[in-house]
Amino acid sequence: MAFRNKWHTKNRLISTLMVIIAMLITESCKKADKTSQYTIGFSQCIGSDLWRRTMLDEMRMELSLHPDARFIYADADGNSSKQVEQVKKMLDEGVDLLIISPNEAQPLTGIVEQTYNKGIPVIVIDRKTSSALYTAYVGADNYQIGKMAGEYAGTLLKGKGNIVEVMGLPGSSPAIERDRGFSDGLKKYTDIHITARVYGDWLKDSAEKQLIRIEPVIKNANALFAHNDVMALGSRKVLDKFKIRHGVKVLGVDALPGNGGGLQMVASKTIDASMIYPTGGKEAIMTAFRILNKESFARENLLQSVVIDSTNVQLMKLQWNKINSQQKDIERQQALLEEQINIYNSQQVILNIIVISLVLALVSGGLAFYSLMENRKINKRLEVKNNEILAQRNQLIEMSARAEVATEAKLKFFTNISHEFRTPLTLILSPVEDMMSNEKFNIVAGKSLKLIHKNVYRLLRLVNQLIDYRKIEYDKQQINVSPNNIIEFTRDIINSFQDNAQKRNISLSQVSDEQNITVWYDVNLLDKVFFNIIANALKFTNDNGRIQIIFKKNDNNTIDIAIQDNGIGMEPEETAHVFEQFYQAENGSSKGSGLGLALSKEIVTLHHGSIQVISKKWQGTTFIINMLLGDEHFDHPAQQSINKKQTDIEERAKIYVTDLEVPAIKKQEEETFGAPKEQSILIIEDNKDLLNYLSEKLGETYEIFTADNGASGLNETFERVPDLIISDVVLPGMSGKNITVNLKTDIRTSHIPIILLTAQGSVEQQIDGITCMADAYIIKPFNFDYLLATVKNLIKNRVILKEHFTSDVSNSNMPVSKNLDKKFLNDFAGIVEQNLANENFSVDEICKIIGVSRIQLYRKVKALLGCSISDYILNRRLKKAKYLLMNEGYPISEITYMVGFSTPNYFSTVFKAKYGCTPSEYKRKQHL
Repeated sequence: MAFRNKWHTKNRLISTLMVIIAMLITESCKKADKTSQYTIGFSQCIGSDLWRRTMLDEMRMELSLHPDARFIYADADGNSSKQVEQVKKMLDEGVDLLIISPNEAQPLTGIVEQTYNKGIPVIVIDRKTSSALYTAYVGADNYQIGKMAGEYAGTLLKGKGNIVEVMGLPGSSPAIERDRGFSDGLKKYTDIHITARVYGDWLKDSAEKQLIRIEPVIKNANALFAHNDVMALGSRKVLDKFKIRHGVKVLGVDALPGNGGGLQMVASKTIDASMIYPTGGKEAIMTAFRILNKESFARENLLQSVVIDSTNVQLMKLQWNKINSQQKDIERQQALLEEQINIYNSQQVILNIIVISLVLALVSGGLAFYSLMENRKINKRLEVKNNEILAQRNQLIEMSARAEVATEAKLKFFTNISHEFRTPLTLILSPVEDMMSNEKFNIVAGKSLKLIHKNVYRLLRLVNQLIDYRKIEYDKQQINVSPNNIIEFTRDIINSFQDNAQKRNISLSQVSDEQNITVWYDVNLLDKVFFNIIANALKFTNDNGRIQIIFKKNDNNTIDIAIQDNGIGMEPEETAHVFEQFYQAENGSSKGSGLGLALSKEIVTLHHGSIQVISKKWQGTTFIINMLLGDEHFDHPAQQSINKKQTDIEERAKIYVTDLEVPAIKKQEEETFGAPKEQSILIIEDNKDLLNYLSEKLGETYEIFTADNGASGLNETFERVPDLIISDVVLPGMSGKNITVNLKTDIRTSHIPIILLTAQGSVEQQIDGITCMADAYIIKPFNFDYLLATVKNLIKNRVILKEHFTSDVSNSNMPVSKNLDKKFLNDFAGIVEQNLANENFSVDEICKIIGVSRIQLYRKVKALLGCSISDYILNRRLKKAKYLLMNEGYPISEITYMVGFSTPNYFSTVFKAKYGCTPSEYKRKQHL
């Protein structure tokens, strides 16, 4: 007890010491490492020109007032893809707010929306994207700048003269808006004429080239208006070249400070005036901190401009120089303050280290002595623990031996049960074959009998493989080898597959330089290897393909047998596990049990051979079996001097060949002249039998579309837009769960109910399926009537939902089952409501705003609302008109245009057709 008290005392002493040290270190770190309060990211489309460098300078000036903020800057150099990647990197670094000047509107829309939807505020500066999903916009009004320039030019020329306009890049919005504003600004000056317009592409050299071409017009001009100061400088150089120095006024836009900027040009009288095109850098940072500090801010921040000429240029230069001087003072003071803080932190750290060292020195002596006394006791405890661990290890060894015995008993029981399966399978197979030979049964149930017959053989093959694998793996089966012609042996096996290959136009052949190659092997075991590999090759080789069995003798007294196909091949990760027992690829491309190839490898190993696989996706697969020639490698008891008679090859081949029969799926064209079906179902299933069965059964009621893999299933969905989808979970290429997630998160298909079929029946797997947003999860084997009832119920619920939506889609409280559908309907209804007064409002405008194709919009609206887009718009207009007639005092003629009708007569006709009376009659009834 005394030692235990001492031990606890020691622990408390150490804990107290650790707490003191941790507090000192933490306090030092807090003072030495100041973390930023906010992180702001700025993505610039291109930063090489003076205007955008000025924007960045203004941001940094304003940020100097917020020293606790972290600023990340990235220049995309005019590359939209690069700008998207830079923004993604900023998001990974954890920015609190993003400022972006998009290089192009459409390519940057996606990443801006993604950032906004993550809850990160987005400030768009200078240029906008194609979406309204942003927090704030900061930029100048190009139209007002152009108009200001026009009015100034009119005043400068005293209402009379000729002007040449040097425009920016053709088609760019700033150039278009400035030109329009300039023209409107000159409208009141009827004696001023724009004698020529040229495009300078925002560049000095381009502007010079274009102006030189119109020399006569330049010589008769009284003024030149360039859309930026760079082109204005080029214009002045052209005037100098033509020796037209005096009298011709040159106007520009930007009025940037600094060397080479517009202010310097006006001051040196290189140009006569410039319109300030504010960069908005300062305003963007100010808006950013209002947003981050939860203060009120304006969503649209349009910056004002002013004319800079000889009357105010010196004042502007003085103001800018003063601002620069103040900024440098601020930066110098911040540097001094940072230096003092670093000195203080260093001294604080040194002091803490000294204190910690003293405390450690005092405590270390006591701990060393205490540890020495406790060492013996600890060693004794460790010895006791070691003895306990040894005892536990012995118990584990004993339990492992018991588990091995139990496992062996289970495997023996499983093998016995597998043997017992053969009897009922035989009793099923024989009556089925008798009924198949009877014409009356074939007429009534021929397809069903063939399906039963095929799957009985499939089950028989699986049982045989399990029994064979058990014999080889656990019973150490002995083989009876004899010398045989391997060429003739494989030829008989190939012939049993020729009928299936010819039906699919697959070339199945063998290639050998010799017609007789003698190899020692067990004829009743080795044939299973060839049956398995050739059957797999036929499964995974497309129609019109090629399969070859190639024999090659080697110099080291061995033979290579290569079974080569040009089928779909395998990925490297599949190839690495293909011989593992029960292995199946996760993408579902393995259509078997995962036991055939493992059994084949064991059989080849029993023959002292080896087997390997070489495969490349979409280019084919080659299995190479290497076997020793001669009989020296076999023990004497395994050798048989007389060839052991091989059982009937055709009978042995049945269990492999029958599984390759692929029933023809009834094509959609066969039902062209049948009665039209109201609803359609897409079935995605890689098992041809089950696909054919479901197609026939459900085809009696619904129009059926089919797909046998995940990729084609997605394509069919987007192409057909069915009313319901039934999909297997395990599919080649893409699983049914991934298909469900893709379709449910796509606005074009999120409304479609999806039923998943699977053999994965655990509760966890069912929960996973429903989590993937599937509407139903049905476990195989399933009852068809239950599946049909589920299909009918889901389609019925969708119809009820449609009717509810159609009754009044504008109601914001409607119970939409999917968030994505609700968002789509709200956006769609809002767009229509905002444009009711626009008689030229079209479907194309809705497509552009929502961001889907015309046909996808039609299908989506039809699926959710059960009516066409035009019918919906007409109904909304009439409802709005009815509301205005009932509650407002507008004349009927004014209401006509408020709801988007071109004439009162047409409005009256449509209103009467809908409500049974004219608008005037309806209004009179409401006020009686």
